[in-house]
Amino acid sequence: MLNSKELLEKTGISRATLNNYISWGIVPKPDVLPPGPDDGAAPRIGYFPDEVAQRIEEIQRLKREGWSITRIAEHFGGKPASAAAGDRKPAGVSGAVPGAKRGTMPDLSLDEIANPAYIVNHRFEVIWFNAAASAGVLRGIAQSPMDLGSRNVFKYLLQGPDAASREQMLRFYLGLARQHGAGPALLCRDVPEDEAGRLVRLHEEAKPPEPGMVSHALLAGDGTAGSPLCLYAVQFREGILVLHVPGNRAAQDASQPAGQSVPAAPPAKVEPKLTRAAVLASDLQHPNRIWSELPAEEYFELINHIWLTVEPIFRRHHGTHGKHHRDGLVCYFLPQRDGSHVWNALLAAIEMREAMRRVSKAWQLRKGWTTELYMNTGLDEGPQWLGALKSPPQAEFTMLGDTLNNAVRISDFASFGAIWATKNLIGKLTPEEKPRLKYGVRRRSNDGRDVFVASLFSNVDSLTDPAGGPVEKLKCIARLPITEIVELVATGTQREIAPEPIRS
Repeated sequence: MLNSKELLEKTGISRATLNNYISWGIVPKPDVLPPGPDDGAAPRIGYFPDEVAQRIEEIQRLKREGWSITRIAEHFGGKPASAAAGDRKPAGVSGAVPGAKRGTMPDLSLDEIANPAYIVNHRFEVIWFNAAASAGVLRGIAQSPMDLGSRNVFKYLLQGPDAASREQMLRFYLGLARQHGAGPALLCRDVPEDEAGRLVRLHEEAKPPEPGMVSHALLAGDGTAGSPLCLYAVQFREGILVLHVPGNRAAQDASQPAGQSVPAAPPAKVEPKLTRAAVLASDLQHPNRIWSELPAEEYFELINHIWLTVEPIFRRHHGTHGKHHRDGLVCYFLPQRDGSHVWNALLAAIEMREAMRRVSKAWQLRKGWTTELYMNTGLDEGPQWLGALKSPPQAEFTMLGDTLNNAVRISDFASFGAIWATKNLIGKLTPEEKPRLKYGVRRRSNDGRDVFVASLFSNVDSLTDPAGGPVEKLKCIARLPITEIVELVATGTQREIAPEPIRS
């Protein structure tokens, strides 16, 4: 049996391509099993039969011979050709699928995108591309997907035929790079020395696009027959899908600054929708004191350092950023088909605590101070209203509900980097997940010592000073049962993620 990582390494395909093959029925779904002691902190691991690697090699061979994914599926007895022909069309960037029945999910195949399309990872290396891309913008790229050393996308973008549109394209990409925290040293790999200086200059001038899953920009004179070209960048956990789509929006282009995103059409009215979510809220401890100690530019640098450190953690565990909460953060974890959104939230919280320990040590060495940096975290799970708030020039999607309010108030209660979660959230764990989590409450013994009692919950008002009761901002959660998340342990006795030091 091969796990998914081993299968991807052996065949050289991307995870997106593997998922596409599974959806077409030409590769069987994996057997999803609990991980072993050596498999890390993943909640579940997918395993494939060994012969699947040979099947993928055969699929890749047929694709090189010009077979479409529909024909390959018919050849292997996957989705019927008649159903595929009736329910789908070659994929583009928009438009309804003819023949799709109401209430059904239309199929989409990356392999059948007619326009140039490719995926870059967060190091801006090309990890997947279609034939149209290799014949155009990625002309000359090596066919072996394992050869990432020579796949820096900027090496190919610098070879564009039109100087004006090439600079616009570079600015758009460099804005995405700055959004992901990628610096010039990373982006200039394998770039000729005479071009590296220009790339560094443009990187300093580039502006990150507005936050969102999709970014786009209109380029002049680089499409078919000199027509405008629209670039779309779609953000995924595995990387960024980029599409080059010929456009004819010349009127907009006349007044559009080079490299700037084209404003989207006014969005249709979006009705609020009730959905379940695990919510993580985290606050920087003593932000006013830290603000008073640091110069303004260093304080903002610290906050950005924290965001750049935890953002990959949230992305890896399928988290979606919410609005900033004071000097902290909010992240939503929505239900996933192949995993538990509650478990994802817990893993992200524990990894963030470990990451903050490293950030704290780095700033102590830099400043020569003894200040400890902590992010205090609260977690809850429940129904949330997903909707759009009008904020010209565009609508902003947000979530509102008691689940968010509970998580934020719990983070106000937490201290010294502790993670506290509601009894409700812990109750959503599966029988396989719950034994892997160490949680509980500290109680004061008769002799005055703090004793940790595992698998215990307590109301917030019982955990605050008995003389004064909960402070004003905690009164709304005074009767909420919560527990402290201490560590994640393996199925055996080996510790996976160490706990924070116990503080009184």
